[in-house]
Amino acid sequence: MALSTQSLQTRVDQLLDLEDRLRRGGGDAKIQKQHRDGKLTARERVAQLIDPGTHFVELGLLIAYDQYDGQAPAAGVVTGLARIEGRPAVIVANDATVKAGAWWPETITKILRAQEVAMRNRLPIVYLVDSAGVNLPLQDRIFPGQYGAGRIFYYNSLMRRRLRVPQIAAVMGPCIAGGAYLPALSDVIIMVEGTSFMGLGGPNLVKGATGQTIDSESLGGATMHTTVSGVAHLRAADDAACLRIIRERFRSIGEPLPKHGDVVPPLRPAESLYTTLPEDHRLPYDVQALIEALLDGDGYTEFQPEHAAEMICAFAKLAGRPIALVANRRGFLKPRIGGIIYTESARKVAYFVESAERAGLPLLYLQDVSGFMVGAEAEQSGIIRAGAEMVEAMACATVPKIILTVNHASGAGYYAMAGQGFDPHFAFAWPTARIGVMEGDSAVVAIHGPELDKLKAAGQPVPEELAARIAQTRADYERWLDARHAAARGHVDGLLDPLATRRTLSFLFDAAAWSGHRQPAILEQI
Repeated sequence: MALSTQSLQTRVDQLLDLEDRLRRGGGDAKIQKQHRDGKLTARERVAQLIDPGTHFVELGLLIAYDQYDGQAPAAGVVTGLARIEGRPAVIVANDATVKAGAWWPETITKILRAQEVAMRNRLPIVYLVDSAGVNLPLQDRIFPGQYGAGRIFYYNSLMRRRLRVPQIAAVMGPCIAGGAYLPALSDVIIMVEGTSFMGLGGPNLVKGATGQTIDSESLGGATMHTTVSGVAHLRAADDAACLRIIRERFRSIGEPLPKHGDVVPPLRPAESLYTTLPEDHRLPYDVQALIEALLDGDGYTEFQPEHAAEMICAFAKLAGRPIALVANRRGFLKPRIGGIIYTESARKVAYFVESAERAGLPLLYLQDVSGFMVGAEAEQSGIIRAGAEMVEAMACATVPKIILTVNHASGAGYYAMAGQGFDPHFAFAWPTARIGVMEGDSAVVAIHGPELDKLKAAGQPVPEELAARIAQTRADYERWLDARHAAARGHVDGLLDPLATRRTLSFLFDAAAWSGHRQPAILEQI
């Protein structure tokens, strides 16, 4: 039974309602205060910075939404990608309506992810700084550690000295203590008159440490830093002027994205995506219909369509760009089961991915995978070696890789389909995604199976305590497998409305291919 349009739209509407709430940051009162202080909000700044009428692809909007009693919407920072003067760029903007822009532990996670996107794709990055610094009650999860706040400055340094990734920092509010090194390690620093402050310590700390009484402007204001210390390079009269300066700087950074030629629209309307997936995630559906609503209507050629048909490997186009597609078929494909990776299908995918790498074709992984086949026949056929070949081909491919999880992403199949641990360029999912090592029923068998077998053999009923633990296992897995949980923990960059998927994927491939850089992310840091 196909999922009704209303049913899927309800799920999407719930996501959109949540996202709208998170985008309001600290709420209307905090937004009004920001305006009274003569400042735009983080999202207003982003909207004015990017090219009019273009799409802002936000990263990590749902991060930590279900933690801290809801007091850290978007972890107090807006991160994402957009076009600025036609060039793809990464943007990081502190949201001062959320605890004065203070850093939560997940704020660091989001900033580091944004910097990694900039480094991986050689994209210019803009920091719109307006932050009170570390959220001190949580400092133990923010300040120390390999991936603590200090790594932000490590990435700053690598981008500036080694990778030549342009970094522009606009100090549009407070920038205090160690946070001041973020703009200091950028290529260009702009400060806004009257509202910005940059210093290792504020007036109160200075008075306590040295006995000196001094006002904020004299200590670390825009005029002082552009005329006396020389730390900042440019001074802007207000937020709008600051954003105009940034846009002007972008005109000298690389070349604008080329415009695609004639694009053949998909064979099916985007709205049909709402009726493609079944209501029960375990039931089959026609993945070809999904592909025909996402990709261009021309240039589609399936590779070895009659061999290991449970895996789709195809040459295709997305918004005129040639790509290579790897996807899972679902359903019963006698004698095989769709969504399962077999020995032959693993070798088929490995060969196809290597072909895409040689041809320089970016890879789109459309994930709905339940795992690798198990059993004596599978083991005897060498499925471990075949799976390793599939993983190795994917891991070593240097072309852009983007994953879209539409349903299951389970077991080692998730890894072989370019799971997050293999540094795909971007990872997005639909609200229907279920990312986890296994489903809840399978977990019950794995965890409680021996106890249940003993009780069954003895003819004894299941005690209430065990029944409660089984129910808790199912509930835990259902929560962990919820796509919103994956987004809240950073297991995906974000969740997409199916209607926005084609546009988003097209821009992400543009961004990933803009510089022509091809290097595994981990090798950047060795």
